[in-house]
Amino acid sequence: MKELLEIKDKYPLSAMIEVLLFVAVMPISVSQLATALNESVKTIELALDELDDHYRKTRGLRLQWKGKRVQMVSSPDLSKIIEEFLGIKTTTKLSQASLETMAIIAYKQPVTRPMIEEVRGVNSDGVVRNLLSKGLIEEIGRAEGIGRPILYGTTTEFLNHFGLTSIEELPPFEVLTEISSKETKILKD
Repeated sequence: MKELLEIKDKYPLSAMIEVLLFVAVMPISVSQLATALNESVKTIELALDELDDHYRKTRGLRLQWKGKRVQMVSSPDLSKIIEEFLGIKTTTKLSQASLETMAIIAYKQPVTRPMIEEVRGVNSDGVVRNLLSKGLIEEIGRAEGIGRPILYGTTTEFLNHFGLTSIEELPPFEVLTEISSKETKILKD
């Protein structure tokens, strides 16, 4: 405890949060940060907001949220630089069926496979398996009811793939339906 007080005297809270996010292999909860730094959850949340704002304005880093868990990631705007430096090419292309299914899961999560199939009107077993294998969706529980079907939700890999820092950055569903309606009208004309 004495050592933590000495560190707190020397470094701002944002620096201590930053170093913990840097070494974390997985997203960590705000409560874990609060416990590790002997601070309140509210204090940590405020410091994370300040850190995120600082990153967005001055750095090539972002904070990515999945529920109440957070992790430090590179800015999606700089992905081309990273790909070139590491000598990698992102070749993961998603089929139309995969994109449709991803949209359903992203906007309606948690969602079951039968719910997905009801919206799409076709069997989605293969598409769901493919998205699971790519790490874009995950099993997040089981629904109540007959057969207790698996509930699916998006992952942090989904956020990375689409350059989002949180699911709240998705455009409103109404905007998508307007675009879809316009495209359908153009195709009919």
